[in-house]
Amino acid sequence: MDVLSRLARAGVVPVVVLDDAKDAVPTAQAMLAGGIDVMEITFRTAAAPDAIKAVAESCPDMLVGAGTVLSLEQCKQAVAMGAKFIVSPGTDEEIVDWCIANNIPVTPGAVTPTEITTLIKKGIKVIKFFPANVYGGLNAMKNLAAPFVGIKFLPTGGVNASNIKEYISAPFIHAVGGSWVCPKADIAAGNFEKITALCAEARQAAFG
Repeated sequence: MDVLSRLARAGVVPVVVLDDAKDAVPTAQAMLAGGIDVMEITFRTAAAPDAIKAVAESCPDMLVGAGTVLSLEQCKQAVAMGAKFIVSPGTDEEIVDWCIANNIPVTPGAVTPTEITTLIKKGIKVIKFFPANVYGGLNAMKNLAAPFVGIKFLPTGGVNASNIKEYISAPFIHAVGGSWVCPKADIAAGNFEKITALCAEARQAAFG
């Protein structure tokens, strides 16, 4: 199964912020126990590269990617550490072009017709829509999906257990992203059983 299909099957792509790389593997194991086998470790902290490497080496069942990738340097570092996909909050053509050239699945962020057109020209089929709650949520994506036939969105921002079903049910949604299934405070406190429960709850809410 290819990477984009794995993301769609999971339904939820956890956005994971790690302050300490030692927490990466227990977090990944907690998510797997809750039925989610993909995770996006964000480059918001210095621990990200080592965290990606730890999961890639120790959790073969987990599809690990890098998020909040803001430069080509970060992108190359993430892939070198074992990231299997790249997510960025906006459209950086340098990152997108490098990923395409190197067969690395990339989900760049776009919220305007012009940005989406740029990505379609490059062959991108799944686009991150962030922050979804600021840029019009489902209604905005529905209206954008009409002219851009075949494009699907991965919204992040404002998605949670109470509205995930509504998002996942929409034909133009590929999967949703969010950190509510892996709160940073719970990771730091070692509350991994709670993360397992939150992941299971999200899967149940999304797919029943």
